[in-house]
Amino acid sequence: NKREVKRRPSAPFITSTLQQDAARQLRYPARRTMSIAQQLYEGIDIGAEGTVGLITYMRTDSPQVDAGAVTEARGYIQQRWGEQYLPASARTYNTRSKVAQEAHEAIRPTTMSRTPDGIRGYLSNDQFRLYELIWKRMISSQMSDAVSDATQVVINTRGTSGQSYEFRASGSVLKFPGFRTLYIEAKDEDAEDDEQDKQLPQLIEDEALNNNGLEPNQHFTQPPPRFTEASLIKSLEE
Repeated sequence: NKREVKRRPSAPFITSTLQQDAARQLRYPARRTMSIAQQLYEGIDIGAEGTVGLITYMRTDSPQVDAGAVTEARGYIQQRWGEQYLPASARTYNTRSKVAQEAHEAIRPTTMSRTPDGIRGYLSNDQFRLYELIWKRMISSQMSDAVSDATQVVINTRGTSGQSYEFRASGSVLKFPGFRTLYIEAKDEDAEDDEQDKQLPQLIEDEALNNNGLEPNQHFTQPPPRFTEASLIKSLEE
């Protein structure tokens, strides 16, 4: 059984989501993330242009982005990947917090033309990795949806005694990567897998499968795991 599922890209970073993704993907504690972001905001000497601020203000609770920056991002996407990766209209994002001040726009590169690879020689390794994360998140936020077939597979088999068994597998088969070409948001290690996140190979109805082995597992209810820095920040935000 198949049904088409579309997944939207995540909004550009705000302070809490930057800290969470830097913790998950880069293993940076929140203090280190904010210290590096401060350096990128205050300015880096990038040669002919001199010292320039590479990102917007890093303490913000608003996912909204300046219209000029959105237009620049969409222009870059069209030039780099083509029309099929560009939605018909610009994406907008709203905060989900009722107490958000929204005094500053989202965390984004000051210009999309400064690609991470283009200025890599002027950045430390930590600065490059965080800037790349911010740049990719911003660009991907204006890209097309990822399209998958949410698939449920039923596998019928017979044991040596002739008894019939039925196995089920659920997951997704990626049809069009969209924003996932550039950026995939990380999840906490203890987070439950979404069916859409489990990748299945291309399968045909009534296709014969080889049994490579059976691995029985017994599961017990476990208490919640200890907080990671990312999951603690997420809980504090909630």
